[in-house]
Amino acid sequence: MRRPAGLRPPPAATVLPFLSALAATALLLTGCGTEHAGAGGGGAGTDAVASQEGTRIDDPGKDGVRITSLTLPSASPSPTRSHSVSADRLTTGSDSGVFAAYEVTNEGAETLTYSVVFTFRGGDGGAVTNRTGTVRDVGPGRTVRGTVRAGELPPTSPRVTQAEVLEVTGVPAGEAPAEPGACPASGIRVSADEGNAAMGLRVVSLRLANCGTHAYSVQGYPLLELLDDGFEPVDGVEILDGSGEITTAAGPDEQPRPVTLEPGESATAGLVWRNTTGFGTAVNVPYVRVRAKEGAAPVTVTPDLDLGTTGKLGVRPWKKAEPQ
Repeated sequence: MRRPAGLRPPPAATVLPFLSALAATALLLTGCGTEHAGAGGGGAGTDAVASQEGTRIDDPGKDGVRITSLTLPSASPSPTRSHSVSADRLTTGSDSGVFAAYEVTNEGAETLTYSVVFTFRGGDGGAVTNRTGTVRDVGPGRTVRGTVRAGELPPTSPRVTQAEVLEVTGVPAGEAPAEPGACPASGIRVSADEGNAAMGLRVVSLRLANCGTHAYSVQGYPLLELLDDGFEPVDGVEILDGSGEITTAAGPDEQPRPVTLEPGESATAGLVWRNTTGFGTAVNVPYVRVRAKEGAAPVTVTPDLDLGTTGKLGVRPWKKAEPQ
């Protein structure tokens, strides 16, 4: 059964309930006007003291996010893009002692929550490690500053010499997935994992977690809106009930069944598509607005659906997840 893209009405008598988490680094926002965010990024023990150099970076940035300085252990070579150098001290242990300062400026008209992928590179330009940070509730015209750490690096890793903003996504703050450990007022958390890709077949799992105190029931398929970079609806994509028309590799299509989640339980639903490019214009969908069921609060996730020219997205029904 095919439905046009956009908000998909639920089946009759349906009660419906997704970046895995990227290993996202939560950022603490403080102050007003210009705000500040602190970011972790891997690495733990702190039992030695090393001299550091904070080197300013002339970075044009990407989508309102830019690196402002890079701090390296004194034994590491300084970045090539330097304007001035200041001394700092940082306790180090298993942590590499490498971190970057950044700033996020919201030039839009509504409050956004940002997910930012930072990459730390070696002298040859190759990536040494990537780190992801979440910057929440950045109001229009506001600038948030913070740091992101490279964390623990293998002893054989090249020396880090530069840091860059690799990828930026920003969603309306009221629709952002809840931060780890937090439970929305609705009592349910919706998120998406990083997905799996093999020979052009893409699969992303949506997860619905009951973090509240009462049972929560769903049945059928998640309600989806496909959105472009400007958060406008994407036309020309068919949202299919099930994945049978996309592939048989995900198993046979299952009929929707009632699912009741007790506190602490979760359900999953899969998004399945092929990244096939033929005649026509390839379609990319950076944002998907998800409602667990009719009337549920929307949550916007960023699975980055690279649909090619297929024009089809298969959706599998909610199914109770095995305990983790």
